[in-house]
Amino acid sequence: MAGKLVHVEIKATDVDRAQGFWSGVFGWKISPSGMPEMDYRLFQTGEDQGGGLYAGDPGTLDVYFDTDDIDATIGKVRSSGGEATDKQPIPNIGWFANCKDTEGNAFNLYQSDESAS
Repeated sequence: MAGKLVHVEIKATDVDRAQGFWSGVFGWKISPSGMPEMDYRLFQTGEDQGGGLYAGDPGTLDVYFDTDDIDATIGKVRSSGGEATDKQPIPNIGWFANCKDTEGNAFNLYQSDESAS
């Protein structure tokens, strides 16, 4: 379903402490993603929803909304007065684009595509 919140990223100054917090509050099972270039931990919040936890400057959560056609949705963001970067690959997983609405609120688009590279 287009527009469904499918992924959230949580940045933390102490990733172990943050993992303990979120696991304690919601009972999330958080595990390593297997990405060798960074400590990026994954959790599920629903059948097709989840997120990542990683080291970074905390302050806001990064949200990702699903789309069936990321190129068309990027066009709609731009034509509606918002901002959108060009799509970027998540190799073997899909595509994402960073966006802002007309009020300056940041959000991201995501399209699943295992052929992305």
